[in-house]
Amino acid sequence: MRKRWPTRIVYGLVGLGLAGAAWWALREQPVQVDVAIVRQGPMEVLVREEGVTRVRDVYTVSVPIAGHLARATLQEGDRVEAGKTVVAAIHPLDPPLIDLRSEAELRSAREAAISAVRIAEGDLRRAETALKLAEDEEVRALKLFRPGVISESALERFTNEVALEKAAVEAAQATVALRRAELSSAEARLTQPTATRADEGCCMELRAPVSGTVLAIHARSEQAVTPGAPILDVGDTANLEIVVDLLTDDAVRIEAGTRARIVGWGGQEHLPAAVRRVDPAAFTKVSALGIEEQRVHAILDLERPEPGLGHGFRVVAEIVAWECPRCLLLPISALFRVGDHWQVFRLVDGRAQAADVAIGRMNEEVGEVIGGLQAGDEIVLHPTDALYDGRMVEMRD
Repeated sequence: MRKRWPTRIVYGLVGLGLAGAAWWALREQPVQVDVAIVRQGPMEVLVREEGVTRVRDVYTVSVPIAGHLARATLQEGDRVEAGKTVVAAIHPLDPPLIDLRSEAELRSAREAAISAVRIAEGDLRRAETALKLAEDEEVRALKLFRPGVISESALERFTNEVALEKAAVEAAQATVALRRAELSSAEARLTQPTATRADEGCCMELRAPVSGTVLAIHARSEQAVTPGAPILDVGDTANLEIVVDLLTDDAVRIEAGTRARIVGWGGQEHLPAAVRRVDPAAFTKVSALGIEEQRVHAILDLERPEPGLGHGFRVVAEIVAWECPRCLLLPISALFRVGDHWQVFRLVDGRAQAADVAIGRMNEEVGEVIGGLQAGDEIVLHPTDALYDGRMVEMRD
């Protein structure tokens, strides 16, 4: 009988070990979680959209008259001075090509003009001859008038005849000049265009309307142009504004004077800016996903010029739609929906406790706590399906 007691003791110890192992295996295991603390701090609700820089006042130099534009001597980025820098030169157009029929008609017109010149020159010689005869008659009449052979009235007739012949000579000279001008016009109409330009001199020089930088050149090569054709754009790149396309839902929360900052422009620091105006009319824009969106232009002004920015540069603007200097905040990664309200898991004595929470405004990182939590409460981040009310948790290292 005495030998049975050691055996019973061994069996009892084995049974206790098995029971302890079963308890250890079946006991509740805590879930490792990340924890954050509800805190007081500043909060901003931002509207983040892409924008484009542009010169506030862009001047387009256009063609005032039809002509032949000379090749551009300026390049994009060149500096120009108002009223001094020549930005374009316009020559007269070349004459049009003449077909055989038109050339025959013009040659006939030239021959007729030559004949008209000869007729006019003949009339001029006749008038000059008549004037010489009248002047000779006047001289003889004067000789006869002194001794009283002819009367004074007869002398006046000879004098008037000389005046009339002088007028006839002047008229004949004018007729000759007219016929010669007609001949020159007929010969000019026969001029054909040549491969090389005959007029090397400039007829019209266009100068820069303002001091600034050449932004774009619309007509770079030598070409014929019509009135109103754009030549180049000039503007001051130190006077930039930023155009941002906002969704209309965001635009109604933004007004003139709203603070903003430019974050995605290529530099290290953020550029402070302010909203100058929001356009009153929206437009339809198709997004990259093919969705039609109603958007509106917002114009932003930089608080200080940035030499690195130019006309048409892509930037990213963050507009402060709402801000609070001191609010009760929690990370939005701790929130989850239950029905129509928000909940979080709060840590109480090592267990997760579900708690309803009232949330105001939210941004990409935090939400404004209106009710349900207090500063200093510990909450679970990124809650999973393994969590439930009362579940044992432990903080992840």
